[in-house]
Amino acid sequence: MRSSFGKRSTAEVVTEGIDLRGKIALVTGVNSGIGMETMRVLALRGAHVIGTCRTFEKAETACASVSGLTTPMACELADLDSVRDCAARIKGDFSQLDIVIANAGIMALPKLEQAHGIELQFATNHLGHFLLVTSLVESLAEDARVVIVSSEAHRSTPKGGIEFDNLSGETGYSALRAYGQSKLANILFANRLAKQLEGRATVNSLHPGVIGTNLGRHIHPMLAWTLGLVMFPFAKTIPQGAATSCYVATAPELDNVSGRYFSDCEEKAATTFATSEQLADRLWTASENLVS
Repeated sequence: MRSSFGKRSTAEVVTEGIDLRGKIALVTGVNSGIGMETMRVLALRGAHVIGTCRTFEKAETACASVSGLTTPMACELADLDSVRDCAARIKGDFSQLDIVIANAGIMALPKLEQAHGIELQFATNHLGHFLLVTSLVESLAEDARVVIVSSEAHRSTPKGGIEFDNLSGETGYSALRAYGQSKLANILFANRLAKQLEGRATVNSLHPGVIGTNLGRHIHPMLAWTLGLVMFPFAKTIPQGAATSCYVATAPELDNVSGRYFSDCEEKAATTFATSEQLADRLWTASENLVS
C-alpha cells in the first residue's frame, strides 16, 4: 500500500485527524531538531509524551517549550546506568507505553571517543537504545509501535556490515563509517525485535532525510560545507524531517506492518546486510553481552 504522503509532507500533515488521546509515547532526544518536533506533534495530537535528553534540565526545558502533556526525563544513552535508571522511572510512573521512538543520536565524531570501551556512536546510537527498549518490552501495550530512527548512512558500513572485532574502534576509525555502522545496527535491531514481538507490537526503522539539525555539529567544517552543497537539493525542513517518524508511529494503514524500513513516508529497500537475519541475531547476542 502506497502512502499519500511524500518527501515534502510535514509531521503535522501526516498525523492530521489522528487522535492520540490516552496514548503514552516515549521519544528520545527531544532537546532539538526532529526529536523536539516529533514530541510537539504527538503532544498536539493528544499523546502524553515522555521526552528524554542527556540531562533532566535539557529535557525539562524542551518539554516546557511545547503544548500538551509531557514528562521530562534524563537518559544519557552512552551511560548504561542512566539508561537503566530512565527505564526504571518509566516503568514506575507509567502502566504502559503505546509508542516508542528511538530518535536520539550523534554523528561523525572527528576523533575516536568511547563509552565503556565501545566506540561512542555505536554505544549511543545503538547500545543505549537497545538497552532502553529491551528494558521496556514488558511495558509495551498490545499493538504498541516501536520506531527506530536509522539513516541511509547504513549503506556506508565496514566490510561485513558490523566490525564485531573492532567495536572499540581502536584498530581503525572512520567517523562516517562508524556512524554508518551504528545506523545499520539500528535497522538490524528493529528487524530482530520485530521478529521477537510478532503478533504483539510492531517495530520498524526509518531514514528521516537530510535535515539541517545539530546532529552534524561534529562534522569538520569543510566536509560539512561540501556535504551541504551536494545535499542541498535533497534537504528537508525539520517539520518534514519528523514526518516519517510520526507517520510510522501513528498511520492506521501500518497497524500490522512490522520489520520494515521507511523513507519519505514510504517503505524502502534496505541493504542486504540490513535484512540479514544471521547478522541481526549475532548483533543481538553481542549487544546483550555488552550491556550485561
